[in-house]
Amino acid sequence: MNRNRRTGRQARRRRTKRQRNIIVTTAVFLAVLIVISIILGQTCSGKRNTQTEVMATAPSTDADTSSEDSYMIQNVHVIEQKELKAGCETYACTMLLQILGFKVDEFTIADNYLDCHYVYTDEDGTKYGPDMHSGFAGTAYGGWGVYAPAMAKSMNRYLSDQKSKLKAYDQKDIPLETLCEEYVSKGVPVMVWATTDMDEPYVFDKWIVNYVDENAEAKMGDEVPWYMHEHCLVLIGYDKTNYIFADSTHGKISTFEKSLVAKRYEQMGKQTIVVK
Repeated sequence: MNRNRRTGRQARRRRTKRQRNIIVTTAVFLAVLIVISIILGQTCSGKRNTQTEVMATAPSTDADTSSEDSYMIQNVHVIEQKELKAGCETYACTMLLQILGFKVDEFTIADNYLDCHYVYTDEDGTKYGPDMHSGFAGTAYGGWGVYAPAMAKSMNRYLSDQKSKLKAYDQKDIPLETLCEEYVSKGVPVMVWATTDMDEPYVFDKWIVNYVDENAEAKMGDEVPWYMHEHCLVLIGYDKTNYIFADSTHGKISTFEKSLVAKRYEQMGKQTIVVK
């Protein structure tokens, strides 16, 4: 009996010792985990704070840059050039007028307000047509096109019929930067003559002038060229490196590099129309 009691006491002491060891080991392990968690928590917290600071400051920088170096007129409806195959000027005119709040479509302008003059070839093979500063060469449905002074006259007939106080002004030799500063940045769109996709223009056709008005740059009997890729777009925005247009050719907003636009603009005579 005595031997059994001693054995039982020894067994209980061994169990108690093992339990103490387990408790101590567990406590140490938990303490280590707590320390590691605190360290990791501080590190992660530091990363989140850094990201928050970057996100908080980035938008204000972008906003400042945008206000100084970029602007675009919003809610512009771009009309794709479909039925009027030669009507880029007509589409540009329509889009500009729509931006200004007029309820007009391209067919109203083409059918009622363009001053059209046919280009034809006589029995001797000589081709005749208007000075494009004075009238539309052909029609918007199939022809060559029109330049700013004649287009402005057509637009003013429409504006007069609408009893509007606004007037279309054709302007020449104004730098694109000035157009952006004086008009576009204030929400006023500008019709600009350049080329389709800013491709290089070249003389594709020519004819003898048989119609002029007060805006003509040629005289009756002069020979005038017609340039392939001649195109009219609506300047609606800009950023540091690009000009932004409502472009009927693609039926969407198109963006082109500034120096390329400036070159094409100059090649097409630096022609613009502003309604004000």
